[in-house]
Amino acid sequence: MQVLSSIPRTLAHCAVASMVSMLLMPAAHAQKPGATQQQLARQSCEGLRRAVAEDQKGAASGPLFLASYRLADNKQGPPLEPALAGAAFTYDNALAGIALLACGDTASAKRIGDAVVRAMERDPGMPDGRVRNAYRAGPMTEDKAALPGRWDAGKKQWIADAYQVSTATGNVAWAALLLLNLSEAERSPAYLASARKLLGWIEQRTRAKNAPDGYNGGWYGWDNAQRAQTWKSTEHNIDIAMAAAWAARAGGPNEAERQQARTALEFVNRMWNAQEQRFNIGTKEDGATVSTEASGLDAQLWPVLAAPEGSCVWTRALDWVEKNHRFAEGYGFSRNPDGIWTEGSAQAAATLVARKGTAPEALWQLLASQRADNGLYYATPSTRISTGLAIGPDSTGADFYYYRWPHLGATAWIALAATGFNPFTGKTIAAGAIPSCPT
Repeated sequence: MQVLSSIPRTLAHCAVASMVSMLLMPAAHAQKPGATQQQLARQSCEGLRRAVAEDQKGAASGPLFLASYRLADNKQGPPLEPALAGAAFTYDNALAGIALLACGDTASAKRIGDAVVRAMERDPGMPDGRVRNAYRAGPMTEDKAALPGRWDAGKKQWIADAYQVSTATGNVAWAALLLLNLSEAERSPAYLASARKLLGWIEQRTRAKNAPDGYNGGWYGWDNAQRAQTWKSTEHNIDIAMAAAWAARAGGPNEAERQQARTALEFVNRMWNAQEQRFNIGTKEDGATVSTEASGLDAQLWPVLAAPEGSCVWTRALDWVEKNHRFAEGYGFSRNPDGIWTEGSAQAAATLVARKGTAPEALWQLLASQRADNGLYYATPSTRISTGLAIGPDSTGADFYYYRWPHLGATAWIALAATGFNPFTGKTIAAGAIPSCPT
């Protein structure tokens, strides 16, 4: 099983035993999608294609970034924050590109992938092969990659956002995952080479060997004063582990990428909280003290989704999710959430499809109910929900919220869940392909 190549030695014996026991049991079967799931697949794919048509602004070809948020045609929901108008977050675009592949629209997916490659090669101030957290939505027509921002006529100055021009490690890993998915679909050495460059940037700029060894949060701030984000994230490290293992397999023997995958996956394994049967979210600012108070939904789900052939122990995090992240028929971002997070609820559906073959009909119906009239899906049914996290080190508190705005990332995760496409592997779940775990 391919995931074994990325599992560290300390975990390998347990993983082998788990995999052998699974092989001796009947495999679970991906169930035939019901009517609601099929409708979601169709409509979410239509929403992504509509976003491409709207943002290309008459340019039917060439590199393209999609806006992460856009108001519904009927203007429901709060006014869009000025800093988000026209901002194309790298993570959302990576997801959208992978989802477009799942939707069968390779041409549109390639346009987003080409935008990522161009952004790597033509950064306006940091020519080291990174990607930023966000870019300006639309066709890439300028010589340098355009960063988000706006002109404030009253202040007579250009206003930009420090987080958007920064580089978070997980966003770099997701850009690499998009290029790896494209390389798999197109058998393109160029996309693979660019993905490996991104993984090289992660290794060179974010590796933090203080125990627990792993990769830190990235770099934050303006180009002339960026500072390292010294905390380490479970979510970031599972992204790196899967991307590095994939690149090592696809690019022939590459011990550096194998080691990168082992390092990142071992960090994730160390974040497993055996007492509570769930993942800790990562470390605190010192990069060493494990943060045990908070819980992020993606940190619980992504390790389970990323390696469906892997440890059965990790599937127990799904019980934690049910007890601590459930909100009505969906799931919230944080522990004891104050509302439904549509994107995370779609992640839960995708994980359940990957592990159990299907998701509850009530969850599919909840996701379907969040469709806006512009084809995208609302980030939350509530006016606003909290995450318990800060946007960046300049924040004075937990100021990272989701609002009731149609969201590219939520739409992409719904498309991935409804089509049964795993962004960490580039494969659709097939009947009989899901290993069973002991109950």
